[in-house]
Amino acid sequence: MSKDKTTETAPAKGSKMKKMLIVGIGGTALISAGAGAGIYLGGGLSSHQAKPEDHYPKLVVRSFGDAEPAAEGGESGEPALKVGTVSVPNDHFKIDPRKYEITYFPIPDAFTTNLADGSGFLQVGISLSTYYDGKVITNIKHQLVPIRSAVLMVLAEQDPALLSTSQGKQLLQRQLTAAINDVLRDKEGFGGVDNVYFTSLVIQ
Repeated sequence: MSKDKTTETAPAKGSKMKKMLIVGIGGTALISAGAGAGIYLGGGLSSHQAKPEDHYPKLVVRSFGDAEPAAEGGESGEPALKVGTVSVPNDHFKIDPRKYEITYFPIPDAFTTNLADGSGFLQVGISLSTYYDGKVITNIKHQLVPIRSAVLMVLAEQDPALLSTSQGKQLLQRQLTAAINDVLRDKEGFGGVDNVYFTSLVIQ
């Protein structure tokens, strides 16, 4: 009689263990699937919060190989904008000019203004340089109106006697670079203009 009771209860215990095992495996699988979906939807394990510098222009690494022909741009015939690869924390980053490509962008139309002492006028053509990618050129084009206004204000304050010297012209270059970068920082959040070069300069 006792033997029969033992054989009847044993299968019941085994069945209970199997159920618990199946429930445990199923729960683990669901947890794993949920975690995997969370990682996938969250952008992966290496995802990070977007920072302002993620959208900043990037430096263009200088190429020392054979020069390739410039890619043609759109319908305007302008060269294709360069693509940068080196991120920077801000536009005050110190740049080694031997490592990065420089791009020159001529500002269309010369600037003409009366001089500070009222004795004549100044006419200047300028070109801007940058070590950053095409985003800086695009920003300059978008903000050309306030840039022209800032340049004209700087030019109108010039002393003709000082402008006749090389030191005066170099000072004007620095003033114009600062004024243009101030406009770009205010409107676009990033400057990026390295220098201003004169393509023409007439004092009369």
